[in-house]
Amino acid sequence: MKLSKRGEYALRTLINLGIAAEVQRPLVRVTELASAEKLPVKFLEQIMQAMKDAGFVESERGKFGGYRLARPTKKIFIGEVVRVIDGPLAPIGCVSHTAYEKCSCPDEAHCGLRMLMLDVRNAIAGILDRYTLADVVEVTLRKMRRDGIAPPFSEPLPMARSRRGAALHPRPHPVEGIMQQLFPDYSI
Repeated sequence: MKLSKRGEYALRTLINLGIAAEVQRPLVRVTELASAEKLPVKFLEQIMQAMKDAGFVESERGKFGGYRLARPTKKIFIGEVVRVIDGPLAPIGCVSHTAYEKCSCPDEAHCGLRMLMLDVRNAIAGILDRYTLADVVEVTLRKMRRDGIAPPFSEPLPMARSRRGAALHPRPHPVEGIMQQLFPDYSI
């Protein structure tokens, strides 16, 4: 499984809509969403239509219109979004749960490659199906607050300053994944 640009943009946009909901922003224009993540507006409009058709977002038309999440963030699973936008999570068709395809292997039941790729598929699905948009939004907001960065679509936070008046630059943690943020004692 490789996340396409379309899938990446869809997830980044949903995260921003989740943040907007958390900061009480009812609607966000597609141009604002594109600008926040430096995405092409026309491409994002196509992605937003696909996400609207899938029931992840809803829109309001007009001068003050825009997009918002159609469901609570706790009810949008990351794996579901990836499958809608990019298709099956399986690296090869014979291990897919949603789009199974017979492979060219003469003995599928004893194929070592199939067994390995099934483990890969299960690991990917296990992670993406466990986490919701709410989890990702929570971690994103927590890190932004820790680093003194204003969340998108909200009022700017005052920058932390050192004794000499220079803005502090946060040092990245060596492990910045979602697992590390949700469970600080987690390590691979």
